[in-house]
Amino acid sequence: MADIALRAHRATLVLILGIVGLLCCMPVGIVAWVLGHQDLKDMDAGAMDPAGRGMTQAGKILGMISVILFVVGAIVWFALLALGIATAPSAFRNA
Repeated sequence: MADIALRAHRATLVLILGIVGLLCCMPVGIVAWVLGHQDLKDMDAGAMDPAGRGMTQAGKILGMISVILFVVGAIVWFALLALGIATAPSAFRNA
């Protein structure tokens, strides 16, 4: 049986992107999520070295968390903005 050359994993890259996405730059979290998903799919198919599976999963999860936190934060921000706009006219009427 011939040895099949496996592509090198990008676990370190995915993990770093996930951390950066979580700490300061949400679009990088999307990249971590997408790359992590693709790399895990390639590892399952046997096309990529599975040695970095754990770090790839961690980076993907951090990317997912960064996106979820951004979405929740945006919803809260818009809700507070709407609440502020809705209550502002009544505050000025009583003055």
